[in-house]
Amino acid sequence: MKLLRYGPVGQEKPGMLDAAGKIRDLSGTVGDIAGDTLSPAALAKLKALDPASLPLVSGNPRIGPCVGGVGKFIAVGLNYSDHAAETGAKVPEEPILFMKATSSIVGPNDTVVIPRKSVKSDWEVELAIVIGTRAKYVDEADALSHVAGYCIVNDVSEREFQTERGGQWTKGKSADTFGPMGPWLVTPDEIADVQALDMFLDVSGLRRQTGTTKTMIFGVRFLVHYISQFMTLHPGDVITTGTPPGVGLGIKPVPVFLKPGDEMHLGIQGLGEQRQKVVASD
Repeated sequence: MKLLRYGPVGQEKPGMLDAAGKIRDLSGTVGDIAGDTLSPAALAKLKALDPASLPLVSGNPRIGPCVGGVGKFIAVGLNYSDHAAETGAKVPEEPILFMKATSSIVGPNDTVVIPRKSVKSDWEVELAIVIGTRAKYVDEADALSHVAGYCIVNDVSEREFQTERGGQWTKGKSADTFGPMGPWLVTPDEIADVQALDMFLDVSGLRRQTGTTKTMIFGVRFLVHYISQFMTLHPGDVITTGTPPGVGLGIKPVPVFLKPGDEMHLGIQGLGEQRQKVVASD
């Protein structure tokens, strides 16, 4: 099942993608793709619906972030062995965690704005986990039972803010528009093996990232278990799990970063694709 949110910013309605790739309106059934709607029981009720019985959404509406009301936007750094190698970083012994501000979240095809004084804005295609049920001190064996589904996140990052301005990575990860999310929340039953998904990202028509979730250092099951040891995960929390090689920072001999006029195109097998135009801050 592929769930989504569509409509103007701040006025998104819940929807479902049917077998023909058409949007079906769910606003008569659920209030939003958020919170209790992400529970196993609620998702089972949605799955039991006949999409043809739902109103067809006409035209080509804006697609919003696939999850509403995100409480925590948690990110994992240096979680691909080949990405760690390209940056010259040591492979971490435990997951590196940081937070992205929830105000960075935008739709999958919304414009990405380079913040003021940025000189090193970068791209990162990532698999994200959406939590469906409360998770606290969960065993690794039970971790996936707390997952409502998966989606794409572009973990846009300002590298100077991230590593050269002191403090934590959060300040380089949290600018407005730095968290494109979606297009769909894909439920786990549609993903045969979440640790075997191909990924790509292009910048202005040039392939920059080619990877697979096979090279994740810490897999989805372990990450949900691990993070739940430090904080309680709630329905609608999102964990974005790291990026494969090919980021601008890692390009040799001279790193390449985003500039106004660029367009990012990225996707993950089974989870859809995103496209964002890049503009300068006003």
